[in-house]
Amino acid sequence: MNAGFVYIMANRKNGTIYVGVTNDLVKRVFEHREGLADGFTKRYGCKLLVWFEAFDDLQEARRRELQMKEWKRAWKVRLIEEANLEWDDLYPTLF
Repeated sequence: MNAGFVYIMANRKNGTIYVGVTNDLVKRVFEHREGLADGFTKRYGCKLLVWFEAFDDLQEARRRELQMKEWKRAWKVRLIEEANLEWDDLYPTLF
């Protein structure tokens, strides 16, 4: 099995948010932070890792990501704030 992660990036507290999936969270978040990933996160400056969830199976993580992308914004904000009230950058905690 190939592990996976669903994650949320933000540009600031209560700002723009992005939901993504990856099999290498450290590498992918680094790409977002450094502007190496073209697209939404680069355009809107989403450089803060504010939430993530690990899965044993990448396909399971992809299903969760697709589910979350259908959620209302308020549900995503609630999910973030349940674990990270101040929207602190969690990237340094990955090391």
